[in-house]
Amino acid sequence: MSTLRVTAEVLTVHEHPNADALELAQVGLYRAVVAKGAYRTGEAAVYIPEQSVLPAGLIEELGLTGRLAGSGSDRVRAVRLRGELSQGIVCRPKALAGVDLARAAAEGTDFAGTLGIVKWVPPVPPTMDGEVESAPGLMPWVDIENIQRYPGIFESGEPVVLTEKIHGSACLLTYLADEDRVHVSSKGFGARSLALKEDPRNLYWRAVRAHDVAGTAARLAARLGARRIGIFGEVYGAGVQDLAYGADGRRESLGYAAFDVSAEIDGAVRWLDAAEFLEGELPLVPRLFEGPYDIERVLEVATGRETVSGRGLHLREGVVIRPTVERYSPVTGGRAIAKAVSGAYLTRKGGTEFE
Repeated sequence: MSTLRVTAEVLTVHEHPNADALELAQVGLYRAVVAKGAYRTGEAAVYIPEQSVLPAGLIEELGLTGRLAGSGSDRVRAVRLRGELSQGIVCRPKALAGVDLARAAAEGTDFAGTLGIVKWVPPVPPTMDGEVESAPGLMPWVDIENIQRYPGIFESGEPVVLTEKIHGSACLLTYLADEDRVHVSSKGFGARSLALKEDPRNLYWRAVRAHDVAGTAARLAARLGARRIGIFGEVYGAGVQDLAYGADGRRESLGYAAFDVSAEIDGAVRWLDAAEFLEGELPLVPRLFEGPYDIERVLEVATGRETVSGRGLHLREGVVIRPTVERYSPVTGGRAIAKAVSGAYLTRKGGTEFE
């Protein structure tokens, strides 16, 4: 899940092809459906992204009572309105009536706290939960921003790799070579430097044991002379999320696919190419494209059928974009990495979004 920022943005307004009373306000590469005439190109307004949870007063002010997602009808999610995908909310809340939104847009002011908007936290099912312990040595994972919100992460023509984004649950494993010890965690617990104590009922430990992820990490640490190795993979299958990729979720067939690897060598953490360092050791997320970066090509590859099962059993969640050569991005303030998610995935019925 990406970070939550509620910011003022300069809009580009487009006609809605199927509705005379509606228009499309563009922020980055996102488009949100708005009332016709409410905004003009070049004007600034507040953009509330998907997965935001709104307070009751703001929901009422925006005329969205009973129209948002979640059990409390308070969560922003992508919807189709008259055939067009609408992602996020464009508005000018009364609480910001005296604010120069154009200046706030230029300065990147975050209004989440002012407006009482918080980030939605997915529920944690019992199989993904468990007793935890402090793990300060855990190799951290990073939130991946959506390329449609931050289209400047990559340069046109830059060599990139697109891998399939699997709808499962992220498993973080850290191998501590000095202690010959393993930490296993989820994305949510890992963000708090907590590891799950070993439990045969726990989803992540089941996957780690079934695929000998710890053994792979130990061998890689010895090969590289690394003090720590981090292996990050997606656990999937029936009972994990609504998309199962043909894996029934039992121990012997629980799906696992590694998508990233890091190593601490000589005191510095380096991100490595999973295909180069884990090929033949662990199942890997499918590589769908390698070549020059083009946003239209990225969005095209992000849609369609999944390739994980090899049978195209259901829709594809999207793709993760990485440069061929790992680099820093001033846009993210860290790694140059992003995701693109398909509209069909965002608007599917009965979808689950567990941590």
